[in-house]
Amino acid sequence: MSKLPSKRDETLGGYIVHGIPFPVDTDPDSLAFLKKMAPILIEQEYKITYLHSYAQDSPWFAGLANKHLLASQRPDGGYTYANPRGHDMYTGEETRWIDITDVPAHVHAFTVCYFGSEEFLPETPFVLALIEFEGVNTLLLTRLMGVDPAAPSLDWIGMEVRPQFLRNSKLKPTDVYFAPKG
Repeated sequence: MSKLPSKRDETLGGYIVHGIPFPVDTDPDSLAFLKKMAPILIEQEYKITYLHSYAQDSPWFAGLANKHLLASQRPDGGYTYANPRGHDMYTGEETRWIDITDVPAHVHAFTVCYFGSEEFLPETPFVLALIEFEGVNTLLLTRLMGVDPAAPSLDWIGMEVRPQFLRNSKLKPTDVYFAPKG
């Protein structure tokens, strides 16, 4: 029979503890100050491995990695979504994938972003655009490259554009962007 340890081995384990005051006096009244005590702060490194699933949207990202832009369409060939969607929002039917890589596309609207999340902040200013595809019922929000964000122009509205893909896919929506066709 193995003997259980009587004491647990202790290590600092990456913790840094900041000031934990406690009275040495055993008088119960001396514990009253604990109600006014500042919160204890523990500093430690935190790391997590996050497993994310694209689930039913996986074909859309596989398409981007292979230089194809897919859309979701109702099985009867009706309503078509420019963004990945597993089921039709009106009927609840499962959608099917169609390739819209070569479908004529135009800028529907755009904005110049002078601020962005941490990932995009170094790239500011940049242009976000809603892209309209012939025969597709919704718009796709994406980056518009090949235009000067310092000189935005209403002439960009209606401009014909084509999809461009990152050479090395990151399996992110930003793997596709659009540029003027020409």
